[in-house]
Amino acid sequence: MKIGVVIQESWAFFQEVYQELSSSHPTRLLTLPEANMPLFKERVNRWLRARALRGFLKSNHVVFFEWASELLAAASDEPKRCGIVTRLHRYELYRWADRINWGIVDRVILVSEAKRKEFVGRFPGQASKVVVIPEAISLEKFHPEARVFRGDLGVLCNLSPRKRVYETILAFSEASRNGADLRLHIGGGPHPAFPEYEAVLRTLVAKLGLERRVTFYGHVPNPSDWYRNIDVFLSNSYSEGLQVAPMEAIASGRYCLSHRWDGADELLPSDSLFSTERELIERIAGYCESSEDKRRALREHQLAIVQERFDVNKTKVRIRQLVEEVGSTWIGRT
Repeated sequence: MKIGVVIQESWAFFQEVYQELSSSHPTRLLTLPEANMPLFKERVNRWLRARALRGFLKSNHVVFFEWASELLAAASDEPKRCGIVTRLHRYELYRWADRINWGIVDRVILVSEAKRKEFVGRFPGQASKVVVIPEAISLEKFHPEARVFRGDLGVLCNLSPRKRVYETILAFSEASRNGADLRLHIGGGPHPAFPEYEAVLRTLVAKLGLERRVTFYGHVPNPSDWYRNIDVFLSNSYSEGLQVAPMEAIASGRYCLSHRWDGADELLPSDSLFSTERELIERIAGYCESSEDKRRALREHQLAIVQERFDVNKTKVRIRQLVEEVGSTWIGRT
């Protein structure tokens, strides 16, 4: 079976899946040509990319689109030439979903039950094609490491308003004023669409007089090492697909608290979720004031969830099997 892979955005969630596909079947990546010419460059490149995509679809039994975005939209305008499987993470649902002819797609992988409900609510005719396979992590790369509790809180993400790091700093300031000996570690660089956000965060920290308690790390190339700096990971987003960073932190032996973004209850137990800033402060205080035995039990409960539900060694096999199921119907036809 010949498998084609189209990936235009990040590889952050895809390395293990690609290795699983390519170790089982001949697998090719789509390479888009680009002409460098003084006149009509954009028009010529559109034509070249369309031709390359058309040939790629024709030459494979099944093509897997890691992101349900621009190139899937372009492919969905072409005649049906092969099986098509895509994984929709989150942002595509708001940027690209309405531009895609879903009738030409054979299977749609959603990363959470919450996103499945949202997708099916918008495209009810595609419900039978949807499969929920959650985001997952490598438990070999992220594994528990012992640490003496020190009151270190951490956030790791691209710095953008959706992640609500500004509000996290405000809650941290309030928690610190209540007498808790806490520090906040903020990992991640600015999101390209919001270059000013990091500067705004730093200004807020200065205005609140928290420079000695808040540390900015910028881009974090090795998250598994970074999680060693913290005791509690905070996710304060208002929207996620199924956020990977909390999984990594939990697998590294850290406790996690999360805002109740739609789908967060698929990742964490209810006593680890909060809706308001006051609830976040209470959750932080409750964990800090618990005995070490209680903190250990809370961490182990979260770790068991991650190990059972979000092991990439399990999810990558499910994705491969789904791709094989679709591709098998095209063998002998391409």
